Amino acid sequence: MSDIRDELDPPFEVVDPAEGNGPVLFNSPHSGSTYPCDFLAVSRLDIATLRRSEDSFVDELIAGVVKHGFPLMRAHFPRCFVDVNREPYELDPRMFDGRLPSFANTRSMRVAGGLGTVARVVGDAQEIYDQRIPVDDALARIECLYKPYHRALRRLFSRLHRDYGAAMLIDCHSMPSTAGHKDERARPEFVLGDRYGTSCVGVVAETVEKTLRTLGYSVSRNKPYAGGFITEHYGNPAAGLHAIQLEINRALYMDERRYARSITFSQLAADLETLARRLGEIPLEELRPYRAAAE
Repeated sequence: MSDIRDELDPPFEVVDPAEGNGPVLFNSPHSGSTYPCDFLAVSRLDIATLRRSEDSFVDELIAGVVKHGFPLMRAHFPRCFVDVNREPYELDPRMFDGRLPSFANTRSMRVAGGLGTVARVVGDAQEIYDQRIPVDDALARIECLYKPYHRALRRLFSRLHRDYGAAMLIDCHSMPSTAGHKDERARPEFVLGDRYGTSCVGVVAETVEKTLRTLGYSVSRNKPYAGGFITEHYGNPAAGLHAIQLEINRALYMDERRYARSITFSQLAADLETLARRLGEIPLEELRPYRAAAE
């Protein structure tokens, strides 16, 4: 695992603004594109196929928020190597040589679909490995990459909460422009996931939706994506901690076949800067923990 740490140096990055301008934090956990050599050697798939699970360029799309006073966090390792938008031990015992810890969650829907903390498949259910991998390898990925990522994200989120009395986490992802298979219907341009209103106060989701619609985009809420592990576990509106997942349709900014930025990339990036500014303008009293009148 030491070689992997060397290849992934650093495994993730926090980009802080010169001066903070509000309680907003942008996160890109799935845009990592540094594939460890040992991983490529044991995968039965080529790198172009593995990249189907990437949120390609999302970290670049949101990089402009930093100059407006908002921090950004992004992973450098790919999600098909270890996925930080899962529970720490969502693992499929059929994938591994060796015994999983007794506390591992082996029965989640995500594990059943091959998309646990260490994924079994990418893209259209294409198997990554042609044989079992050592369980110690999976556990090392979790210890060396997953846990440090979440420690850093929690620390950053807590710092904003301490400084402003509230914090907002915008968890940024991308989605294919169609669902694939026989369903070729175009997806909305953005899907907002607030766990059906439980991961943030209404003004956060409403600000995101109104801003994007005003900019001319089509927006859906919670369908087909309601928010993953990060949204669910970092959002605690009663404590002044708000999280929302932002899914961006890849057709807005890239050629999905060639993994290349399109000519509309810069316009979308500018529009996401506008979104960041609008979120930063939400009055803090609407985000801070509710205090009963009796207090």
